[in-house]
Amino acid sequence: MLGKELNVRREGFELVYRAYGMLQAEVIKGRLETSGIPVLLDAESTMLPFSIPDMGEVRLFVPTEKAAEARELLGAEAGDEEELEEPAPD
Repeated sequence: MLGKELNVRREGFELVYRAYGMLQAEVIKGRLETSGIPVLLDAESTMLPFSIPDMGEVRLFVPTEKAAEARELLGAEAGDEEELEEPAPD
């Protein structure tokens, strides 16, 4: 982990995604790494047995030179998910 500071720019790395929970973060990290983009996770750990909004936030950082590629990849996946939704019946 990189540290506990929120919204801090890491030297040589850029924040490309904020996940809400480690499970979601690991899935996104795996997708980026499969595409050849190294990822660093930054999160505050919590011992609470329940979720509080923004408390389980995990920030995904990638090297600055890979940031645009990572954002494009994540944006394309978000668009794909929207296209897969079924239209509401009339």
